[in-house]
Amino acid sequence: MPDLNPVAKRIHNVQPRPVRLELADGEVGVFEFTSTEFFQREFRGEGARTDEDAEADFRLISSEDYERILLGRSGPGDDDWSMVGEVVAAERAED
Repeated sequence: MPDLNPVAKRIHNVQPRPVRLELADGEVGVFEFTSTEFFQREFRGEGARTDEDAEADFRLISSEDYERILLGRSGPGDDDWSMVGEVVAAERAED
C-alpha cells in the first residue's frame, strides 16, 4: 500500500492538541480537531479554528488522488460547506 499523506499523518499525530495549519495561499490558522481518521489512504477530520472564526466548523478531507489535504468551512447560517484551501504544512501550535 502506498504511503499515507505526510500532512495528514502530522495532523493526526498532533491532535487533539492545537495544530497550526498553513494553506497554499499563505494563510495560517490554529485549529483543534475533535476527530481525525484514516480509511486506508483517505483522510478525514472535524474541528474548529481557535485563533479566529470560532463559530464556524471546519472539515479536512483528502483529495480524490490522496495527494492533497483540503480544508472546508461551514459557518453559522451556511447551508453547505465551502472550500477554504489546500493544507500544505501542519505543526503543533505553541501552547
